[in-house]
Amino acid sequence: MDLMWVTGLLAGLFALHFLQRRFFPYLWIDARYLWKVVRYGLRIELYKVTGRVVTVVDDFMRQAQRIPDKPFVIYQDQVHTYRDVDRRSNKVARVFLDHSEVKKDDTVAMLMSNEPDFLHVWFGLAKLGCRVAFLNHNVRSRSLLHCFQSCGAKMLVVGEDMLGTLEEILPNLQEDNISVWVMSKDTPLKSVNTVMDKLESVTDEPVPAKLCQVTSIKDATLYIFTSGTTGLPKAAVISQLQTLKGAAGIWAFGGKEDDIVYITLPLYHSAASLIGIGGCIYLGATCLLKKKFSASQFWTDCKKYNVTVFQYIGELCRYLCNQPVREGEKDHKVRMAVGNGVRTEVWREFIRRFGDIKMCELYGATEGNICFMNHTGKIGAVGRSNMFYKILLPFELIKYDIQKDEPIRNEQGWCDHVKKGETGLLISEVSPKNPFFGYAGNKTHTTKKLLCDVFKKGDVYFNTGDLMVQDYDDFLYFRDRIGDTFRWKGENVATTEVSDIIGMLTFIQEANVYGVPIPDHEGKIGMVSIILKPNETLDPKSVYEQVVTYLPSYAQPRFLRLQETMEVTGTFKQQKFRLVEQGFNPSSVPDPIYFLDGSEKSYVPLTMDIYDRIQSGKIKL
Repeated sequence: MDLMWVTGLLAGLFALHFLQRRFFPYLWIDARYLWKVVRYGLRIELYKVTGRVVTVVDDFMRQAQRIPDKPFVIYQDQVHTYRDVDRRSNKVARVFLDHSEVKKDDTVAMLMSNEPDFLHVWFGLAKLGCRVAFLNHNVRSRSLLHCFQSCGAKMLVVGEDMLGTLEEILPNLQEDNISVWVMSKDTPLKSVNTVMDKLESVTDEPVPAKLCQVTSIKDATLYIFTSGTTGLPKAAVISQLQTLKGAAGIWAFGGKEDDIVYITLPLYHSAASLIGIGGCIYLGATCLLKKKFSASQFWTDCKKYNVTVFQYIGELCRYLCNQPVREGEKDHKVRMAVGNGVRTEVWREFIRRFGDIKMCELYGATEGNICFMNHTGKIGAVGRSNMFYKILLPFELIKYDIQKDEPIRNEQGWCDHVKKGETGLLISEVSPKNPFFGYAGNKTHTTKKLLCDVFKKGDVYFNTGDLMVQDYDDFLYFRDRIGDTFRWKGENVATTEVSDIIGMLTFIQEANVYGVPIPDHEGKIGMVSIILKPNETLDPKSVYEQVVTYLPSYAQPRFLRLQETMEVTGTFKQQKFRLVEQGFNPSSVPDPIYFLDGSEKSYVPLTMDIYDRIQSGKIKL
């Protein structure tokens, strides 16, 4: 009898296991991930109840007490321990406290490249209770001045290697009586203060703790600027809540205290600063910091410094795959990569070539109130949802009219959900538990990112501006930005899909697809800017055969622009705005332009005669 009972129990357990694997294959991996989310969420809720927020900088100071001699930052073969960075940031705080008029709750802007002093200044200002604005050092002149003014900064701290950029806006800053500080011992610029000489005369003792005490998790702590792919950058308000969420990212994917995290992305963006640096602080890990990304040096650095985790964004993995094949490419200790934007075919190629690295794809806008994490490792997906996740972070995918650039509303005026497998606009409900903090300096920008009365009167949703698909297994896939998608011949063209097809050609290193306007035509017609691989030449007939074979007629780029370098933003996103503005006029565009000619079954050089006939409508498109 006992034997029968045991046999029945084992059979039942086996059946349950089979059913779970068959119908709920992600049950346990979802449960483990959800448990991490809940644990961390309870910590944040505790801050709300007690009114005493332990910030990322507080966590750093705690780590400096716990592991003072552990390397925190490795930069150009120099090791900076947790104690070193803590004391140096104390000295920076003392300089500004003693020699400037900056005070708690003031906004101070930083114009600095990737270097340890970026952290010293950031943490030093945070210890004074200041809000810090990270300026993108690739932005110049009037655009840079716009960024500074939009966040309401009262002071600017500039890296020594940024003096040329500073000079372009210095007269305007001085007219507005802005205090400017340079990270050097002396400077030829008049009325500009220096920091390094004053560091020698101040103590490294902590400033009064009351200065950096935070009582609300919703308090603004940073301003991080959007990439500006379709216009001037906007200053996203980053709250203490967002910095704490970002700092848990690497840990949630399985990061460990003994990890060495390779950060090549710019610190002025949220990926490197909040997820990278914040993640190292939360773990008590070590950061290998580079001034800028180098594809040729990447794996050499990984081997030399025993890197175990690296961050990627956009096309970084593609750049690595485009490097010449070398011996021993899998001879490294990298086990995990955290980032977003890697395409499916690049993902597969990257793993095949460089080894079984866990690719931790995530999704989230700097200013957004929604994020996804691909905790299962499903190739191509940006994350996975379930009913429990939607309770914590409610989101929807709704029908969207790309031509009108607005959500589709039914006869009752409400938005409609898309079905699983269909592309829809991702929106996330805004509520006290899931707030949207908006942009500094312009309420219009904040208002434009909100959708009201979506499913019922009075509801409010954050508009991500991203088109996504959720499949029948609840995996989410990024499709395109609504601003990057264009409409031609009554059809919607997703630029990433077209660039993926063209990028399959062996002689093409990178393809950037966008739409350009044509006189007397609705919508925009496709154009592609390409970069060739080293020592390769353009084969126009092969490009023609590729697009005609694999793309519908409305999605085939009619114009091809051959560039030597591809302009990108600081996070490696392809810059489309200027390309769209420049159009396809061969007399004004400095690069060779080709036209898709069906009669020649090739792309042919675009002459002024062809251009004029297109403009006059003599050539039918």
